Amino acid sequence: MMRDRILRAVEDIAAEMIDFLCGLTRIPTVNPPGAEYATCAGFVGAKLREFGYEVQQVTADHRPEHSAAHPRVNVMGRLPGARPVLHFNGHIDVVPPGEGWTVDPFGALVRDGRVYGRGTCDQKAGIAASLFAVEAIRRAGIELVGTVEQSATVDEESGGFAGVACLAERGLIHHSRTDYVIITEPTNPDRVCIGHRGVYWFKVVQHGHTGHGSMPFLGVSAADQLGELIHAINQRLKPALAERLTSMPVAPEGARRASVNINAIFGGQSEDGPQTPCVIDRAGAIFDRRFLVEEQFEDVRNEIRTMMEQLKAENPAWRYTIEDLMIVHPVQTDPASRLVGAVAGSIGEIFGRPGTLMASPGTYDHKHVTRIGGVADCVAYGPGILDLAHQPDEYVLIDDVVHSAQVMALAAVDLLGAVQ
Repeated sequence: MMRDRILRAVEDIAAEMIDFLCGLTRIPTVNPPGAEYATCAGFVGAKLREFGYEVQQVTADHRPEHSAAHPRVNVMGRLPGARPVLHFNGHIDVVPPGEGWTVDPFGALVRDGRVYGRGTCDQKAGIAASLFAVEAIRRAGIELVGTVEQSATVDEESGGFAGVACLAERGLIHHSRTDYVIITEPTNPDRVCIGHRGVYWFKVVQHGHTGHGSMPFLGVSAADQLGELIHAINQRLKPALAERLTSMPVAPEGARRASVNINAIFGGQSEDGPQTPCVIDRAGAIFDRRFLVEEQFEDVRNEIRTMMEQLKAENPAWRYTIEDLMIVHPVQTDPASRLVGAVAGSIGEIFGRPGTLMASPGTYDHKHVTRIGGVADCVAYGPGILDLAHQPDEYVLIDDVVHSAQVMALAAVDLLGAVQ
């Protein structure tokens, strides 16, 4: 049978696929600052050409992140065919390794059925799986009727604006030419991610009045004001958010509720410098508010501002400014879509049970595919245990890479059609 030939072909090229993954892992595409993007784009592009793709590099030279030292270089390949068009996307950037590693984070150590390294799980294994999934179809002697595209893009970890957003803005991922998008993020290999919650980052600065530290009653402490704000968020806002539950299948379970977190706190004198006795006259924080598909963004923003105006009414000395930093609306693909059915059904063939539908607690490049590109059918699916992303000693199971590639190959045949 055709499908059995495809599965065997994936197994036959598994060693090549893992070797390619190891090569990807050894390129330290750390973001920030965006290191080695051009090198990595060249590495992926060479493999795409080897597999018969028409290849182009797309540089986001219009973005402020782009520089001569750290160019934002994406790569995209196309295997020409008819409609429909299936676009596989993965991001090449990885977060900094951080502390706690017991192996070289860019050594691509293969041991005990695992490949270790920063980005193996999140998400260079996904790029390897999608490239070799389609190549396995070709080596099995099967021709796809529709068109396959593959892209490896930058800056997902910092918002994806120079990556997938750039491709969407330039019409390379767009509803006029793209029918389906599979983003190869680690979802656990038996789950399909159909969307994500919304995010609202905002910065609050409290403005006090400086004075001598020995006479703090002659000043107004911005730190005290910030403390009042944090207390109000903990006592007023968080209990209200905890009552809001989304119908989206967000995992883990705790992330199905709305939430708010402090990303950063700043103000006062540097802890490493000499100290002088001063009342802090400026202090602030950056907040991360995750909101649900059931919440309207204007209500989310107004809820914050209303609470702050209440605090101001309670304390006449209370002065603040607030600034929006990032707004990302929730997205969700119809669970009944053909794309979701193809991926979930292919998972069922490989694992013996239908794929579980989930939504991400954080955002990923789905937002750009849908909101800029206008492509309705987008999911995330790829190898890797989601909980290992950004952790020390990050790894991906080799079996998961193979099985995910098999799922991708079967789904591609279902979506695009095939001739033998």
